[in-house]
Amino acid sequence: MTMPPNNQDFHRGLDLFNRAHFFDAHEVLEDVWRSIPRDQPSRPHLRLHFQGMVQLAVAFHHESKGNPVGARSVLERATRNLKGADSSFPDLDLDRLRAELTLWRRYLEDSTGTLNGPGQPRPKRTPFVGPRTELP
Repeated sequence: MTMPPNNQDFHRGLDLFNRAHFFDAHEVLEDVWRSIPRDQPSRPHLRLHFQGMVQLAVAFHHESKGNPVGARSVLERATRNLKGADSSFPDLDLDRLRAELTLWRRYLEDSTGTLNGPGQPRPKRTPFVGPRTELP
């Protein structure tokens, strides 16, 4: 299992995110991200993947404050930085997160006028960053 540095703070940041305390989640996750050495040959993408998690919290903070343009912009960067993050966060259900983010991207694109057609409904909840679960 690959564990990020300062695992307790990582899980605290995820918990804050899941409870929609996005600004606080961003602060905690950013502190963990900053603690990761820039040069880690054994896990070269860990810092980038953590940056994506920080950006995810920032994106939803923007959305919660009524800034869909900022949310969409940061969400796009977060999505790019989270590509391949399964190697850094093997215990997280990133497939579920990606599916939920697809709905949010559509909604944010529509709310900023980049989609044509009927408006996308606002997703009922923010994405959940949780453990990988086995199907029954």
